Amino acid sequence: MLSGLSLLPLLFALALIAPILVSPVSRRANLLVSQVALPIFGFYVATENQRHRRQQWRLRAAHVGVTHRVYASRTLLMAAVFGIAGSIFGVYVAAAFLSTFALSPETWAGLPPQVQFLRGVTSLDTLSLRELFVLLVLSSATIGTALALGVYWIRWYVLTERANTRATEIEATLPRTVAFIYALSRSGMAFPKVLETLARNEAVYGEAAREVGIAVRDMDAFGTDVLTALQSLSDRTPSENLEEFGENLSSVLGSGRNLSRYLHEQYERFQTEAAAQQQQYLELLSTLAEVYVTVLVAGPLFLITVLVVIGLVIADTLTVIRIIGYVAVPAISAAFVVYLGSITKSLRGVISRNLGTGAAADSHQMADRSTVGETARADGGEMALGWTVNAERLAAYDRLRWLRRWMNQPVRSILQNPFAVLVFTVPLGLVWVLTQTTVSVGPAESTSLLRVVVQPALWFHLGDSLEAVVAAADNHVVEVAIVSMAIISVIHEIRKRQLRAIERAMPDFLDRLASVNEAGLTIVQSLRRVSSSDLGPLGDEIQRTIRDIDVGADAESALRRMDRRTRSPMVSRSVTLLTNAMSASGDIAPVVRIAATEAQDSRRLARERQQEMLTYLVVIYISFFVFLGIVGALAISFIPAVEQASTGALVDSGGVGVTSGTFEGLRNVNTESYELMFFHITAIQGVCSGIIAGQLGEGDVADGIKHATFLLLLTYVVFLFI
Repeated sequence: MLSGLSLLPLLFALALIAPILVSPVSRRANLLVSQVALPIFGFYVATENQRHRRQQWRLRAAHVGVTHRVYASRTLLMAAVFGIAGSIFGVYVAAAFLSTFALSPETWAGLPPQVQFLRGVTSLDTLSLRELFVLLVLSSATIGTALALGVYWIRWYVLTERANTRATEIEATLPRTVAFIYALSRSGMAFPKVLETLARNEAVYGEAAREVGIAVRDMDAFGTDVLTALQSLSDRTPSENLEEFGENLSSVLGSGRNLSRYLHEQYERFQTEAAAQQQQYLELLSTLAEVYVTVLVAGPLFLITVLVVIGLVIADTLTVIRIIGYVAVPAISAAFVVYLGSITKSLRGVISRNLGTGAAADSHQMADRSTVGETARADGGEMALGWTVNAERLAAYDRLRWLRRWMNQPVRSILQNPFAVLVFTVPLGLVWVLTQTTVSVGPAESTSLLRVVVQPALWFHLGDSLEAVVAAADNHVVEVAIVSMAIISVIHEIRKRQLRAIERAMPDFLDRLASVNEAGLTIVQSLRRVSSSDLGPLGDEIQRTIRDIDVGADAESALRRMDRRTRSPMVSRSVTLLTNAMSASGDIAPVVRIAATEAQDSRRLARERQQEMLTYLVVIYISFFVFLGIVGALAISFIPAVEQASTGALVDSGGVGVTSGTFEGLRNVNTESYELMFFHITAIQGVCSGIIAGQLGEGDVADGIKHATFLLLLTYVVFLFI
């Protein structure tokens, strides 16, 4: 037992690393770390060498909002602090190790010979003071060095991963970004203005627009010419394609070549590369589907079957099976979902959830408010204090914006975020489970679990074991899960079908709009003419747009409102392109043609992806049916047979009973526990398989909810009749 004095070094080590641990969430702690790091390491990291230049490129590629001097100084300070703290932890680890193995000679004599070598290392009474000191120093130095080097490596490795992630996101949005630049350049807009417009629409065009935004900032704030800004973009970006595009674009602008022709060629090239890249991703997903079926369906099924047989006839394996079913399968499935999400993110494109121009305006507004607050704090004085208070109020107002929107339009908010229904279904489901679950509170008295929860005095009279309570409640828990997931999947499918109907008609709408505009009609007249076409739900939205124009709204505002209503990525890109082209020229037909081509290409790639990935969905379904069939056979045939054998009832006529010799353990097997565990493991496997099936088949975790609901319902029905 550690005394109070011996705990002082440990408390000192924890206090030393505490500011670093809370710095990501605490502004004061973050500032404290920087204030300590810069005076100590700032001069050293400011020197120019090859390693520091590579680190500076990582920071720029990862788009980290601090200078190299600050980040490198903080990294060295964190490594040093964790090294010192790790050295102190090492002493305690060595002391705990010695204390654990400081056994008496009689105890050591009873241990196997294979571990006797530890006796000379861990026996305190046989260690000299010098040997003890060397052991503590080695432990301290090992753990301290490992922590210091680990923290240093992780800090720079995170930058590499962030740069790679940004490169993937840039590659995914580059075709539509080039299409946007090409379309606006065809409209007659000056090229620097095109880049500025793209940077303003970061919420629509993602990381590619963010990267261009830095070049625009260089031109606006530092007076950099467009050629130098594009060259800096090429040197800074982690995307190889964007690097090549920026270099070639600066060469075209400098040489006076036809810009529109070059951009058209680049757009076609990136579209071809996107199709080839999608095929590579689909092949990778095919491999991952096979890995999932082998590792997370067939593998656990084989292990569970073998362990069940062993547990029923030789030794108890119930705990091992529970670890596999309750811990290993969900944990590995969750890791697989995360990894698969990073893969399919490129297939879906960066904008998995459309922000739209309205959200973009909100983000810019919040950023402006944050900038106002920072400026106020920098100015100081009473006026600065007043600005700070107002900025904090505005920040609180922005944080509650989602709640106000939800209260104003609850149905629309739920359609946009189906998981919000859990706020209602979880409490109601909990009440259902508590009221429907019956437990014993005496020799001949039963009551609901809700009464036991609200009356703690009944806890001492609870006659059922924990396993019996779980067995009584699990059916109702599954019922609640099925209903909750069914509601979420229905809402998600309603919203998804609406978006599909709108995006399916979008290329046709743009093509018709371009044809009408080419005939000499204005944009408003073109919209009126096209609104009478049969475009499904998109036609209804266009008619609402026309009504907005009739009551006094300009065409750009009316189109932006349509974008906010639909919340579709394809509509956002088209509306952004249209509104910006309208401000540059009245002849928008060439721009609309480009938007129609881009929308058609996106639709084509999405259809091909959906057809290819449908195969993986079927594979997951078949694998789960096999899993359910084998587990059901174990529960229906094997377990009852073992239960009969355990009572000595199953004896072959003229043969030998099976309750003796090797199978003597059959008498002590709790077959009800195995049956309950089969139900739980199959339900868990059904949910995991459904989510992964939806992610493989349709590209999103939310799409897997309906498959998980069906598989869980199937499991519930099958075990209901077992």
